[in-house]
Amino acid sequence: MSSKDREERRPHGELVADVLAVLWEAGRPMTAQQVNAALDKGLARTTMATILIRLYEKGTLRRIPAGRGFAYEPVEDAAGLVAGRMRRELESEPRRDLVLKRFVSSLSENDEETLRQLLLEAEDGSE
Repeated sequence: MSSKDREERRPHGELVADVLAVLWEAGRPMTAQQVNAALDKGLARTTMATILIRLYEKGTLRRIPAGRGFAYEPVEDAAGLVAGRMRRELESEPRRDLVLKRFVSSLSENDEETLRQLLLEAEDGSE
């Protein structure tokens, strides 16, 4: 691969984010070919299929039979995906209290107030 090709390659995370954005925007299951066409980046069919299969195996996408292959759709919206990542990170840390303390202390005043409100709403809903 030439240095020009390496420079033009996008980071894997960016490509995955673009694929998810296409699926969220579509609001319906899409095949690898449909996602590839919507992205319009000239990716190989196998590249797109691999990305979708990996996202399915991670539980990010669900798939349904479509012709001789599958169509894929997100399991959650973007906010749900980020919340899940945050939860997994927190669960992997033995000092959860410290992580939460540092997280809360880094919030803006608006975000802190939103979090307070959400906690109050959750508390009211559990009674």
